[in-house]
Amino acid sequence: MKIKALSGIAAVASVLAISGVTAPAHAATLDDVRAAGELKCGINTGLPGFAFTDDKGNWTGFDVAYCRALAGAVLGDPNKVKWVNLTGKNRFPALTSGEIDVLSRNTTWTLSRDVDLGFTFVGVNYYDGQGFIGRTALGAKSLKELDGASVCIQTGTTTQLNLADFFRVNGISYEPVPIETNEEARKAYEAERCDAYTTDASGLAATRSTFPDPKAHMIFPEIISKEPLGPLVRQGDDEWADVARWTLNVLINAEEFGITSANVDELAKGTDNPEINRMLGSEGSLGEMLGLSKDWAVNAIKAEGNYSEIFERYLGKNTSLALDRGLNALWKDGGILYAAPMR
Repeated sequence: MKIKALSGIAAVASVLAISGVTAPAHAATLDDVRAAGELKCGINTGLPGFAFTDDKGNWTGFDVAYCRALAGAVLGDPNKVKWVNLTGKNRFPALTSGEIDVLSRNTTWTLSRDVDLGFTFVGVNYYDGQGFIGRTALGAKSLKELDGASVCIQTGTTTQLNLADFFRVNGISYEPVPIETNEEARKAYEAERCDAYTTDASGLAATRSTFPDPKAHMIFPEIISKEPLGPLVRQGDDEWADVARWTLNVLINAEEFGITSANVDELAKGTDNPEINRMLGSEGSLGEMLGLSKDWAVNAIKAEGNYSEIFERYLGKNTSLALDRGLNALWKDGGILYAAPMR
């Protein structure tokens, strides 16, 4: 079955053009955040492990933790965040229009999004790839056995393009079932509106963890794409992009140097390691270079800890997702996670 539709990027670009959405006239996001006294952070509408509400109704998760760290770095308080829930379709217009200051919503870094849509990705916080989940009752062991299957797919995402490419290359057909949110996808899949569901592999693990009988569903072995996920900001404001980028780098470097939420205050008094001292403000003037306070990195780490603390709390082996670090392990531990030096 051949489907003619705009690509994810073309569709978003069309929405932006039709709506007349343009970037704010000036580039002073850091000043705006300080003046407002809060960081406007765009997150998912709900995805276990990444952005979800706890039993008190507070937003929490892997992507949420980044914005809390950024608010800590800029405002000295990780709680000064306004959460804006966004779908795959409306996340980019919200960032372009200035409705949010930063998007931290499991978003793939691509050339088109970086260049054509006018965003700046500040780094990768999760290396992922697109996968598929289906019922074990189907009896299929490989994606190539899904010829003619119906597949739930989120609109406004790179998964639409990857899905079409994979089935075309392998000469098999599929029936797309478009949905907008992860929750809608979960319900559609559980209601058997589709035979399979495709999204980032981490998202599949999150979805399967919510099923009454997770073992009745299998995640297929094939990973069909590279999905480097990370936070992004508007182009044209290098000062704000630097703040957002180096806040992420702080969390990764903190893990490498053994700096945790528990020991950061003590280490901030000074150590024998000059890079730790520069990072935490007892030496040098990195904070001043960024237009931030001396203890900006300390406040970022104290928000929810270093990268490892955040990963293990929300995604790791003791959570319902039970994800391994894999590619997201530090470079020195066999992964590809790597942050630029603090100097």
